Amino acid sequence: MRVGIATDHGGFALKEEVIGQLRKAGHEVVDFGAHQLSESDDYPDYVVPLAQAVAEGKVKRGVAICGSGVGASVCANKIAGARAALVHDHFSARQGVEDDHLNILCIGGRTVGSAVAWDLVQTFLAAEFSQAERHLRRLGKVAALEVGREAT
Repeated sequence: MRVGIATDHGGFALKEEVIGQLRKAGHEVVDFGAHQLSESDDYPDYVVPLAQAVAEGKVKRGVAICGSGVGASVCANKIAGARAALVHDHFSARQGVEDDHLNILCIGGRTVGSAVAWDLVQTFLAAEFSQAERHLRRLGKVAALEVGREAT
């Protein structure tokens, strides 16, 4: 799978580890940065291009990391077509894709260890959207919000 990944300084070390694991597992990785550790960088500079690439289909899924994962999630969700969530548990990593068509997994580089992060990433990438009518209906309502109209 073609996977995008982005981080600021708060998740730099974790991003480097996850990239290695993704490549070892056979995934094609697009690294949106940061490409070097800099305490003065800002997560939107890396997360926005990742979210745009996911929304445009240039990568199938994305992983966004910042110190807590909260800022990356808030930022990614500002891009129409991006469906990002901060996830700390295995169930949500799977269910977010199956029910909500989650396409960007957000992780806190200062809150989740590398073993847990890798488990979350693997679960997220292995999950598939269910296409259930109720989930499609709900996603239609969310998509309507992105274009500024009320869903019916």
